[in-house]
Amino acid sequence: MIHEIYVIENETELKDRLTQNFSRELDEYKFKTIIPSELEIALRNIPALIIIDEDNTDVDIVEFCKSIRSNEDNSITPIIVVSSNIDINHKIDVLKANVEYYIKRPIDDECFYYTIKNIIGLLSKNRRISPLTGLPGNVQIQAEMKKRLLNKETFAILYFDLDNFKAYNDVYGFSNGDEIIKFTARTITKHIHQIKESNNFIGHIGGDDFVAIISRTDYDKVCQNIIAEFDKFAVDFYNDIDIDRGYVEVANRRGIIEQFPLTSISIAVLEVDSRVYKTTLEIGEVAGQIKHQAKAILGSTYVINRRRF
Repeated sequence: MIHEIYVIENETELKDRLTQNFSRELDEYKFKTIIPSELEIALRNIPALIIIDEDNTDVDIVEFCKSIRSNEDNSITPIIVVSSNIDINHKIDVLKANVEYYIKRPIDDECFYYTIKNIIGLLSKNRRISPLTGLPGNVQIQAEMKKRLLNKETFAILYFDLDNFKAYNDVYGFSNGDEIIKFTARTITKHIHQIKESNNFIGHIGGDDFVAIISRTDYDKVCQNIIAEFDKFAVDFYNDIDIDRGYVEVANRRGIIEQFPLTSISIAVLEVDSRVYKTTLEIGEVAGQIKHQAKAILGSTYVINRRRF
């Protein structure tokens, strides 16, 4: 993967210096000079990192950084400001504009090199986190399962899936669909964290699929509480007409109107023992069967596959 880094400057001095420092890794890091007046056009491409040479620009650096942060797509793009201004108040003002690093001249090339490398590395790690829910993604989910299997723990995995969610998106749009996903994440997190054990784990597989890994407990109660809260508040995401009739209408590919029930939640619970399951693949196969059973039942429901020896 190529990490594109924008260097904001009127000349190419800093960009040339960085290109030299990363000369052996230019297949991975690409530096591009952007003059300040072209910033708005450049930001459409969403770079991995923005470096601003304050000494080589003719802008108000604080306002300039604020304008970057006001761009929705680049609201979390890391910013480094390089400057010869050693005034502490100026530095604080720049950092208040949500700039991650303020590097004073003269530049130490080796420190600058590793600062950039570490920022990009942190970004790569953060991509494993769902930007929508803030929950760990598939990499951490798999790692958590493997860790517990290696430690020969007995635990349960709860898989959550929303029913008729596609129909909701078709009618209300993806932005409203994202709000249901965030609501689902909050509901699951709230009730999983109420369990006394401290080593519980919640992950976002993607889309409307979630997973929780918990120690042995009263699974029935946990599932019932999550379903009760979900069903109570999920209707808030519908208009009164759809709530009254209990379904949404969606035209299929042939233009025929079909009726879909309001979104519900299905939960598949699998008790895991290392004497039975050796790999995450085995867990996934059995869990898939349980999820199929749960989704075959109309409305919000849960199915538990308890251990048998």
